Parts: sequence; structure tokens; C-alpha cells
Amino acid sequence: MTDRLNSVFRQNRKVFVTYIMGGDPDRETSQTLLDALPDAGVDIIELGVPFSDPMADGPAIEEAGIRARQGGATLMSVLDMALEFRRKNATTPMILMGYCNPVHHMGYGEFARAASDAGVDGAIIVDLPPEEDGELREAFENHDLAPIRLASPTTDAERLLQVVEGTKGFVYYVSMTGVTGASMSNSHSIADQVARVRNASGLPVVVGFGVKTAGRARDIAGHADGVVVGTAIVDKAHRDGHVSALDLVRSLADAIHSV
Repeated sequence: MTDRLNSVFRQNRKVFVTYIMGGDPDRETSQTLLDALPDAGVDIIELGVPFSDPMADGPAIEEAGIRARQGGATLMSVLDMALEFRRKNATTPMILMGYCNPVHHMGYGEFARAASDAGVDGAIIVDLPPEEDGELREAFENHDLAPIRLASPTTDAERLLQVVEGTKGFVYYVSMTGVTGASMSNSHSIADQVARVRNASGLPVVVGFGVKTAGRARDIAGHADGVVVGTAIVDKAHRDGHVSALDLVRSLADAIHSV
């Protein structure tokens, strides 16, 4: 599974990572958007798992999670979405992004098996720190899944070594201190931080949490290995529908891939 992730970063271009919330506002609508993302230029998909207490999410993604849960979305239904996607697309990497409680409730081993069976390539479990994810990492190792961790502007040198230990695929650099969708740090600061994380990890570094426009995405792509956009797409899909959201995705992909 990690081969799919690694192969994307071996291409001679910047990587565009897109986040959507699984099941928002319902399974059918969300699946349609998910299935269309690769043809719109997305290189890696982050599929969100809705949770009742999403502490890292800003209002747009928190509300998306509420809509998804009201529509019946669960961890298992999101895995079903991943499986349906994988039946149509064998090459685009897909990672889950969510919180520990549903995964712990399922059981780390069972979650890893189910994720692998669904064609998932890895996961970001936002609230599971390195000191506490040994059981998850072991389960992921058994199923060739990538544990992906977050680094931020407040991650000091000592902590960074803990964050990147055991990480596979890439490191996700959170470009600001705050929740998803907030304002991003300036480009020069990001360039320095990306270099610091890349040196510590030996892995590609993607930057997210605050990229809202094609111009900003292009700027960030000049310094990072990839760019993550989530809130702007989730918000666009909710307000204007998935067709308009895909138009935004295409413009972001064009900007990132032009670097």
C-alpha cells in the first residue's frame, strides 16, 4: 500500500492532496465527489471520518462532519466508500484522516485489516500522539499501511524527532497554530520549516491547514513537496455543489502542478 504513496512523490511534479469529509452530506453525493477527484487533478485523497468532537477542525469541516453523521456516516461506511472508490481506481493513493476514538473502539488490528481490505494506503489519526500509537503502528506494519503524522510551527527539534519516527509516506506540516481553515504563516517561514521537517524525516513534506486559493497554493508548492487543500473544497461543495467544487479542484491542481 505504501508503494502507491511513494510512487506519487517520485513523479516530477508537486503533489496535490485534497481532503473531503466522507458521507457529507450523504453517501451518494460524497461518493460522486470522491470518485471524480483524480480526473480533476488530485494526486492523493484524504478521506475524512466524521467524529463528534473534532478538536483540530475549523467550522467548515466540523459542520461537514455533523452533516455526515446526520446522514448516517460512520467509520465503517467511510471504509465502504474507500472500497467502492478502489474498485474503480487502482492507482490514486487514499488516506483516512480522523480521530482515535472510533479506531480504538473498532480495535487497531481490525481497523488496519479493514482499511487494507478497502484499499486505503494509510491514515492520519490527529489526536493519537507518537508515545501512544505503538499498537496502531504495529497493526499498520502488518498490513503495509502508512502512519502519517503532523508537525507544526510549535514542534521543536527534540519533539520533531519523535513525530517523524515511524512515519511513512510523507509528513504533514500544519502551517499555523490553530484549526483547519485558519490563516497561514508567510511563505518564507514555511520554506524554513519545510526544510527543517524534511531534514529530520527524510520524507516528503506536504503543507496544509490554511490554503484557500490557487495563488496561495502555487506559492506554497514552491517550497513544499505537496499542498493540501480541504476547507475551501468542503465549503465550496456545501455551498455550490460538487460540480463547482470540482472546478475549484481543477484550478488548484493546475496551480500546484505548474510549479
